[in-house]
Amino acid sequence: MRTRSNRSSPETEARGRQPAARIAPGLSGFRAWLNARMPVSPRRRSKSLPGHLPVAAVGEVLVWTDGACQRNPGPGGWAALVCWEDGVVEQYSGGLAHTTNNIMEMTAALEGLRALPPGSRACVVTDSRYLHDGMTSWMAGWRRKGWKTASGDPVKNKEIWVRLAAAASDHEQVRWHWVKGHIGHPLNERADLLAVAATRNAARSVV
Repeated sequence: MRTRSNRSSPETEARGRQPAARIAPGLSGFRAWLNARMPVSPRRRSKSLPGHLPVAAVGEVLVWTDGACQRNPGPGGWAALVCWEDGVVEQYSGGLAHTTNNIMEMTAALEGLRALPPGSRACVVTDSRYLHDGMTSWMAGWRRKGWKTASGDPVKNKEIWVRLAAAASDHEQVRWHWVKGHIGHPLNERADLLAVAATRNAARSVV
């Protein structure tokens, strides 16, 4: 797996993406940082986690993602947390003044993959079945049918699907892992908080 690199570009800034914030190594350090800086609202706190959570394979980077949108369509935001093997977590976020929740979910994964050096091994973690199923099940059929659905309609959000496939192909291996959202996992909750904050910022930009 390639090592991480600190990269920024005018293109990154043009997309409204926030520079990576580095968090102390270790999940316990992340929980302490999260509780101190942006505690989860009691309204959103969930019971203990059911089911299994993703476990990074040797040499694999976990990329936790989330998207949010007001009114859908409306102002939206995305967030990606890149969790390196040494315990360091880098966070990225951004938003658009007019978008949809699905587009923000997809953008979170796209930007998370773009934050990795080429040739990485990654696991993208999402609570969106639309994103997960699109990348793992539907895309092969869409391509065979010339980007048409089973009913013959054009695939929605084709441009972003194409960019996601290209971003994934830049890496040695990308797997996709679905988790139920808002069940109390700090990384999922943190990604949600960042996406919601980015949505609010995008809404304020609408005059």
